[in-house]
Amino acid sequence: MGGAPSTLKSYVYNMLRDAIVSGRYRPGARLNESQLAREFNISRIPIREALMQLQEHGLVMNHERRGMFVTELSEEDVQRINSLRVVLEAEALRLCRANMTKQIAVRLTHLVEQMENWEASSEIDAADVDLEFHRTIWAAAGNPYLTKTLDSLSTVLFAHTALENVGHDAMLWRLNHHRDLLDVALGKSEASAEAAVISHLRMHYKDPERFSSFSSGLPSAGLPKN
Repeated sequence: MGGAPSTLKSYVYNMLRDAIVSGRYRPGARLNESQLAREFNISRIPIREALMQLQEHGLVMNHERRGMFVTELSEEDVQRINSLRVVLEAEALRLCRANMTKQIAVRLTHLVEQMENWEASSEIDAADVDLEFHRTIWAAAGNPYLTKTLDSLSTVLFAHTALENVGHDAMLWRLNHHRDLLDVALGKSEASAEAAVISHLRMHYKDPERFSSFSSGLPSAGLPKN
């Protein structure tokens, strides 16, 4: 039996991914094929294929004889993922700076200004702009494999933190810490890419560099102190 048309598979995948990242499907929630097929008013085949793709990207886990569940991360899982992000996102930041154009600069600046002027309309909206800023940097790096890897890792993190009970002031404080990354991308900062990424991640996560070579605060990395 053949699979579902690629356009339908992509549609279902994107809809389910966005639902997970936005918090509609909570970490640990079971994703029932039959129920999802009824919700989408389609057969179970594209649902099953989309769930398998989500599993490949780490957003869902298959528990034998129980089905597919939205991934739950431990504190250590989060630290391990962020330790990879330090290395990969720093590389993307350097490549973005090397490939910078007026159009990219305008786009990144606009996103930072959106975050700095964010109002408490929706935490989900804030998360969308946050992720779009990072994705713009990754895309500008010019390496689709780097972009795909970072997107996969970060989508899991965003899904993990989507349901945190974060107040307006805390959210605005987090959003206001993207300009340092922008300055590095635009060549306006002397901070290393690694230092900028670690400092940024520390705004949200505890010890994001714990499982990386920067965990000891190597002087050569120019890392800020906690």
